[in-house]
Amino acid sequence: MAVTVDFDADELWLAEDPANAARPGVLSQARYGARTAVPELLQIFARLDIPATFFVCGGDAVRYPDVLESVVAHGHEIGHHGYTHRSPHLMARDEEETELVRGLEALRPIAGEIHGYRSPSWDISGNTLELLAAHGFSYASNMMDAVRPYTHPGHGLVEVPVHWSLDDAPHFWFDATSWNKTMRSAREVAEVWEEETSAIHAGGGLVTLTVHPQIIGRPGRLRMLEAFLTRLRADDGIWFARGEEIAAAVRAVEVAA
Repeated sequence: MAVTVDFDADELWLAEDPANAARPGVLSQARYGARTAVPELLQIFARLDIPATFFVCGGDAVRYPDVLESVVAHGHEIGHHGYTHRSPHLMARDEEETELVRGLEALRPIAGEIHGYRSPSWDISGNTLELLAAHGFSYASNMMDAVRPYTHPGHGLVEVPVHWSLDDAPHFWFDATSWNKTMRSAREVAEVWEEETSAIHAGGGLVTLTVHPQIIGRPGRLRMLEAFLTRLRADDGIWFARGEEIAAAVRAVEVAA
């Protein structure tokens, strides 16, 4: 099982609309994620002895270096989540590469070597895999075409697959413009996650849980998350691993074969 945290903070709202930079009420959601929710998540992971992978926007690494330092001090992996939270498919190849390099330059001074990449909204371009391989990444986590990790042909990148059903955003996010999309209860989301997790584990697959501090970090949801992870942690047959550990295990199996 891979427990992953997408730390996109201010960059999420700035990518949606640069004018949000002048809207402190909107950006207060990002500050809540960084200042309140991340420390709570770190405490939960420490209590359960669960390693996590935090995918971080480079711009937010510059904005909140102390938050990243705390994540690293707790032994978690830092992955790349863009410099801004703009989708690569909207960019020309050179612009996408610039975003990739800027993100690495922001993350490396705090986290050291960066092995993994997750695109904003899991939305890659036709150039993304080539660019990741060229810049030394060992794995990516964006695709929904499998329940087991695999290697991308021609690039050598390991894919740590994902799915919206195991992401907090589709369940808890809402449409603030139309108010047509309502938030689900923590109980309902726990049921979805437990059903999917149980089925994947029964088939010997990989569960990649994706949460966002500003979303999962509300008190009631944190309580649900800890209870959910506690039940899974009691199962000795589940390996909790960082993204790079999963990628290394996949490569080791391929070499042995």
